[in-house]
Amino acid sequence: MTANDLIIEKKGSILHLLLNRPDRLNAFSPEMISGIINGLKEARTDEGIRVIVLSGAGRSFCAGGDVKTMGQSGSIQVYEHIGRLNECILSMKATEKPIIAAVHGFAAGAGFNLALACDLILAAEDSKFAMSFSQVGLISDGGGSYFLPRLIGSHLAKEMFFSATPVPARRLYELGVINHLVPSENLMEETMKLATGIANGPGKALGMMKKIIDHSFTASLDEILEQERITQTMLVTTEDHKEGIAAFKEKRKPVFKDK
Repeated sequence: MTANDLIIEKKGSILHLLLNRPDRLNAFSPEMISGIINGLKEARTDEGIRVIVLSGAGRSFCAGGDVKTMGQSGSIQVYEHIGRLNECILSMKATEKPIIAAVHGFAAGAGFNLALACDLILAAEDSKFAMSFSQVGLISDGGGSYFLPRLIGSHLAKEMFFSATPVPARRLYELGVINHLVPSENLMEETMKLATGIANGPGKALGMMKKIIDHSFTASLDEILEQERITQTMLVTTEDHKEGIAAFKEKRKPVFKDK
């Protein structure tokens, strides 16, 4: 499916969401945000989709808010726009399927936060990231105030927010924010290779892993232990668990069916 600002393509068990405003470095538009939300709805209801890949067309991943149109909207319009962005971020976290960001060029402002909302990030070696909000007299939106401090600590996060200085991908890789650094020309190839490997895994178990890990940041140890117990009790009845045990005994690679 193609919308002007977002291209949605199913590639086997992988759903590819391509941000498609290259002339604006894929800055957000209402259509783009709605497209991502609708794509995630499709992924949640389509049992054939096991992994979602998010990337950007043209020279960059995403520049975040569209600076060219900033200052033209009133407070009500801004409130509604950020509400839709919040819905997008929450939909990403609620989707019990892995989401992989493939970042090249620049990821700035809420574009940086869009990548942080994904479960894994692959980045081109020459890419850069910036919490650029302070340059236009704003605070973070899109969840950056939540995601980044949990990954790198409050002191480093505050420096990135206060200074708005672009951070090389390698620095974020060293800090554990980025999973893999790859040459720019190999970014999508390596992303799809990783996505395919994950898509061949036990979908229900992976979805539950995502849910429990995300919940662990706000839950107590008692709550996580109980969530693990309940989830494990359910998963031992699945066909994928039985297939995993059989494959282990037969010394072969398991063929999971997400059942």
